Amino acid sequence: MCGATTYLVEIEDPHLKLHTLQLLQVTLRLQPLFKRSLTYIPQNDTDLADKALNFGNQHEFADIRWYPAQRMAIYRIDDRVPVNTTGNGVYDMIGLRSVPTSVVALVRSTEETTEATSNADGKCADALSSTSAAATANFGLTNDGLLFTGYPVIGFQNQMQSSGSCLSSPEDGLITACAWDPRFKGSFFQQSTVSIGLSKVKDFILDIQKLRDLQPKSLCNVELYDGILMRYIKASTAYLGKQEDAIDFDITYYRSRDPMSPRLYEDVLEEIEQMALIKYGGIPHWGKSRNVAFDGVISKFSKRSEFLKVKDAYDPSGLFSNEWTDQILGIRGRTSIFKKGCALEGLCICSEDTHCAPEKGYFCRQGKVYTEARVCTALAMKN
Repeated sequence: MCGATTYLVEIEDPHLKLHTLQLLQVTLRLQPLFKRSLTYIPQNDTDLADKALNFGNQHEFADIRWYPAQRMAIYRIDDRVPVNTTGNGVYDMIGLRSVPTSVVALVRSTEETTEATSNADGKCADALSSTSAAATANFGLTNDGLLFTGYPVIGFQNQMQSSGSCLSSPEDGLITACAWDPRFKGSFFQQSTVSIGLSKVKDFILDIQKLRDLQPKSLCNVELYDGILMRYIKASTAYLGKQEDAIDFDITYYRSRDPMSPRLYEDVLEEIEQMALIKYGGIPHWGKSRNVAFDGVISKFSKRSEFLKVKDAYDPSGLFSNEWTDQILGIRGRTSIFKKGCALEGLCICSEDTHCAPEKGYFCRQGKVYTEARVCTALAMKN
């Protein structure tokens, strides 16, 4: 079912003191209500590099949660089923629920302590506990909105896709809140999300596993944030769309509130980020990446010239542009910022020790697997 709606939009350009009217037509396509059937299957990650290539074609809503330090991958078998299939399941993802702020603050304080003391064993133990708790709670799935009675969980699309109740939870004076709510000392993290073309995914996964094998405790950090989420993305004909079928690698990890404070195993995640972006030509998520991801990103799109022509035609005065969009579109300037400690926050790729934290034992060195990478390495750190 399709329907077209036309909007009359008034645009004011404060620089030229002009008002223009434009007609915009938007076509919406709807489809009949349907249900989904979801089952999570944990497996060893030994053959993940091979399995990941075809898993997305086998299930319509497939994704994979990868816990590299635990050498485990959780495969999401998720398919469309007829609307008359029995089941009224709900997916209320644990990490997106409203939770007691005192608990979140304690978790954050514990992580800050393990970071400050370089306690890799403690961080790995916490990651294992977190993963086990999520699995015990069936990742937030229930068969009827209240209880989990077993797989598969079958429910309506809107109840299975809308996976978090946090934002709709009542206000209670911050007794509970979203874990990332800035009104209290809760979660604070970085995200690096990059799409890797399917033709390169296998080698990228193998490189991460090689890095993990060299430093087995180095990726417990991401497991505290529910592991590496691998989502399947189709190629697009849009000017700035995905250039080929790809997997999004969504990596979330600890971030200090002090921008000059390095992370435990800082170098490992920087190396993975640079492998994804440079060695494998990955395309960064526009809203889930750091400055370094966007330098030269426009060159990765074959239809960039066509996009810029359309941009100039519809916005010749640059009303909808700013310094940041000019940088990421390659019009003027660059997104990297070079200064003391810039690599710690992903503002730059280090080229000298001062870009890291030499006073804290972190120096700019080459990567361990991707040797062309330049990363902030703690020279005294033990594996």
